[in-house]
Amino acid sequence: MKIFSPIRLVLAVAALMSVFSAPAFARVEININKGNVEPLPIAITDFISGDGIGAQVSAVIAADLQRSGLFAPVNKSAFIEKIANPDQQPRFEDWKVINAQALVTGRVTRESDGRLRAEFRLWDTFAGQQMTGQQFFTQPENWRRVAHIIADAIYERVTGEKGYFDTRVVFVSESGPKTARKRQLSIMDQDGFNVRNLTNSNDIVLTPRFSPNRQEVTYMSFEGQQPRVYLLQLETGQREVVGNFPGMTFSPRFSPDGQKVIMSLQQDGNANIYTMDLRSRTTTRLTNTSAIDTAPSFSPDGQRVAFESDRGGRQQIYVMNADGSGQQRLSFGDGSYSTPVWSPRGDLIAFTKQSGGKFSIGVMKTDGSGERILTSGFHNEGPTWAPNGRVLMFFRQNAGAGGPQLYSIDLTGYNEQLIKTPTFASDPAWSPLLD
Repeated sequence: MKIFSPIRLVLAVAALMSVFSAPAFARVEININKGNVEPLPIAITDFISGDGIGAQVSAVIAADLQRSGLFAPVNKSAFIEKIANPDQQPRFEDWKVINAQALVTGRVTRESDGRLRAEFRLWDTFAGQQMTGQQFFTQPENWRRVAHIIADAIYERVTGEKGYFDTRVVFVSESGPKTARKRQLSIMDQDGFNVRNLTNSNDIVLTPRFSPNRQEVTYMSFEGQQPRVYLLQLETGQREVVGNFPGMTFSPRFSPDGQKVIMSLQQDGNANIYTMDLRSRTTTRLTNTSAIDTAPSFSPDGQRVAFESDRGGRQQIYVMNADGSGQQRLSFGDGSYSTPVWSPRGDLIAFTKQSGGKFSIGVMKTDGSGERILTSGFHNEGPTWAPNGRVLMFFRQNAGAGGPQLYSIDLTGYNEQLIKTPTFASDPAWSPLLD
């Protein structure tokens, strides 16, 4: 069920650009393939509205863009021009003098049927032209999502790549004393807002993962003291058990087409990796060792699987073909490696590394080369990728802290952000972009 459908201002934007565009080529762009990028100064004005909601929308847009590390919103106290009509061309000189290389203007109005109409325009102040403009209709309670979609549109127009702001994160919320911690499955917007619980029991839940179709989550639960893998429909709340397996089941994750679940099953003291076809419920065994093989993750094309195994004496990252053939070790650094997760772009594998008394979040190329540590600490674990493959989220337990918290970090390793949640939080899993 879609919350709303965005509508592009195709004809209106074309007419506006034919009037306002200067012949100069737009110079506002960010090359995010250069490594550490200098953030782009951008002015985001309060959207015009009659009840203050416009300022709230623009504040969310600014927060999204700033959190990406690629944009530096200009302080509003420096603004010279006061935008009264976002349909009119701004005074570009007023924005160039404060070094705002890009400018965002807009309005939020209420339609006669009660819906919100949100419009925005993105301007290149130095070239003196509009870069894009769109409008969206939605119910008033969805105003934050409109703001995220606008931020995505700005991100894509400036960087040339899809944004990641109109997404959600499923995670394990943890509350109560450490000796009697309650762990529930929860979901939130990627910025930590709109948190709601998906389960409400005292049973332990672990390793939630999104389906590629965005409407269901797989996770492990110890309900009834029996560890099982469940499928949960997000829209209806219905859930079902993914088979009744003897022994423990770990780390379920969907295949890229959403037709299979890959997981680790423990039997007779060792654990091996299996897939289950969700339509026929048939299982296929992929590994057959006396070691512990777990934490499998498909490549985006579904052709390969990364996993962790202690078959060499300590946890390391391995890869294999989707049918279990061609198993080979990837990680050879000091310490142990775990929780491999393939990037949505297919170019990197994220991991947790334990070495020298620290837990680190890092990435490596899919052939094992180019290992880079992005962040280290007392206990970091559980990386998950944003759908554009540029940002990771993970959880951290700081020394002496009462419980774990969620953080995000981009591939440069310089832009680390705390994602505030109402309770302690662990095991995050990022959704694909929403419909």
